[in-house]
Amino acid sequence: MALEIRQSLKLTQTLIMTQKLQQAIKLLQLSRLELLGEIHQVLETNPVLEESQSEEMEAPQAELAEAPYTPSAATGSESESAPGANGEDRSPLEDWNWDSFLKDRLMPPVMGEYEEREAPPFENLNAQKSTLKSHLMWQLRMAALDEDADRIGIHIIGNLDKDGYFKATLEEIAAESGMEPGRVEEILRLIQGFDPPGVAARDLSECLKLQLKVVGNEDPVVWAIVENHLVNLGNKNYQAIARDLKVPLEKVIQAGEVISQLEPKPGRGFDTEETDYITPDVHVEKVGNDYVIRLNDDGLPKLRVSSYYLEVMRDSNNLPDSVKNYIQRHLDSALWFIRSIHQRQKTLYKVTESIVRFQRDFLDKGLPYLKPLTLRHVAEDVEMHESTISRVTTNKYVNTPQGVFDLKYFFNSGINLGLGDQIASESVKEKIRQIVQLENPGSPLSDQEIADMLRKDDVIIARRTVAKYRGMLGVLSSNKRKRPGHRRTSLPATAAS
Repeated sequence: MALEIRQSLKLTQTLIMTQKLQQAIKLLQLSRLELLGEIHQVLETNPVLEESQSEEMEAPQAELAEAPYTPSAATGSESESAPGANGEDRSPLEDWNWDSFLKDRLMPPVMGEYEEREAPPFENLNAQKSTLKSHLMWQLRMAALDEDADRIGIHIIGNLDKDGYFKATLEEIAAESGMEPGRVEEILRLIQGFDPPGVAARDLSECLKLQLKVVGNEDPVVWAIVENHLVNLGNKNYQAIARDLKVPLEKVIQAGEVISQLEPKPGRGFDTEETDYITPDVHVEKVGNDYVIRLNDDGLPKLRVSSYYLEVMRDSNNLPDSVKNYIQRHLDSALWFIRSIHQRQKTLYKVTESIVRFQRDFLDKGLPYLKPLTLRHVAEDVEMHESTISRVTTNKYVNTPQGVFDLKYFFNSGINLGLGDQIASESVKEKIRQIVQLENPGSPLSDQEIADMLRKDDVIIARRTVAKYRGMLGVLSSNKRKRPGHRRTSLPATAAS
């Protein structure tokens, strides 16, 4: 068989992810805070893009970057950006009439170098919170110790965790401070007498003992439980404690109540973690019998193309090719970025509108009426791909009459009912939570008993599924929920309704 070289022509279709398309997809899945950061970053890197002070984008620029978003525009058909007639990524600026666009256009005013600026009001300034270590350091300074003792105290306070426990050893502190371990233990005892009670303890037992000394409790049963039976107390194994200590069961229960009033984490009150407040991306409000959807654009900069560079492009014939290409490239990038943000907002509106249609009963009546919903249902409703729905609902929050929810919250699996219908898994979790909340503390319901009660309401669910949902709700098992001293009573009929 002879070898030969041939030339052949083959036509194939391939999908290429351009940088612009990647940017549009990236903006689609960003949260509101991340989008704000991305906008500021682009404002810093693209000199053609600037923030507009007006509420509405000027008409000529809006024509380039698509019309500004309005709820009525989102309900219509979605216009997609398309490449040029020959398939290339054609810039919308190439055929733009710069002379007509720049006619009678004024340059934006520039703030003077010495123009006075209004200072932020004092009520907007945050006060510095007191931390556990700063609180202890203040007490250490008030103790008026000598230099060596003060240095040891600083090392000890520096080795406390956020819960207030001492996580080093006396030998380690002695080596760091150059002092004897006995002297270190003396200063440790001093710090253990500081506020809050129980601070600088080496374990839970020592922490509780320090607090018992502060309150003056000398009950031998309480001290014995703290010393040797914290594990049995945590498991509510009161019978084992009573047998070992040879005391009545009622005495053990009373001692357990006393111990439960103590603080196992003394540093809890000085938690320095900042609270993360959720800013909803969408607001859903009920007006009459209809729900109105409003996107939260508060705080998002209004973007526009810089008038200075547009003025320069009018006389682009006198510019070098390198400068002209530089401005042209950034103009194209700026307009695409503005258009991508508008497209993101329109898609978010359409997806939220679809979710509202599917979950109308939930918005009207609450969690028990949440319906099973998948990405495919919404994708088919808005005629988009499932991946687009997944991206647009990632890290997005909606404010509804029932509260603030993650958009992903509305997508949940369904559980079969006795008559062939389905119920959302979140609704089943709420039923389990209500059953546990109304049960008798003296004889809590087992997972099988909860499953049997749900079955009476035509919710077909297995015992292991009840255990799974109970764990997701943070509810302990029945033996750990048990509180002795209570008699079993019948559960109210509304527990599983």
